[in-house]
Amino acid sequence: MHGTQPGAQPHIWLVEDDEDMVTLLQFYLEREGYRVTATTDGRLAKEVIESAEPPQLVLLDVMLPYVGGDELLKYIRNHPIWWRVPIIMLTALSAERSIVRMLDAGASDYIIKPFNPQDLTARVRHVLSLAS
Repeated sequence: MHGTQPGAQPHIWLVEDDEDMVTLLQFYLEREGYRVTATTDGRLAKEVIESAEPPQLVLLDVMLPYVGGDELLKYIRNHPIWWRVPIIMLTALSAERSIVRMLDAGASDYIIKPFNPQDLTARVRHVLSLAS
């Protein structure tokens, strides 16, 4: 899917504005063998969606500067090339209502911060296996 060669590292695009969280997520995901790139705000994320090849998975924070994760989720789902990319939402909001809204809008899964590293990598593996 999305042009990945057999044996190539799956590319995960992380959209997260907390630099410590970016460092932590990159560490855990790269240790699992994924290639990770990060964007730190919603406005830059829109530019990436318009100019880059889609990754195999997006980890998308809900609370972002300029353009929120909810809006980016809808933007990706309506994009002619990116619409099938699996998206795991990262949220500090444990409110069931917002989680249901994200899933209804097309999120593949969600992770509530703070997260357990094993839970994170298991969910990433699961979503990638469903997409391949």
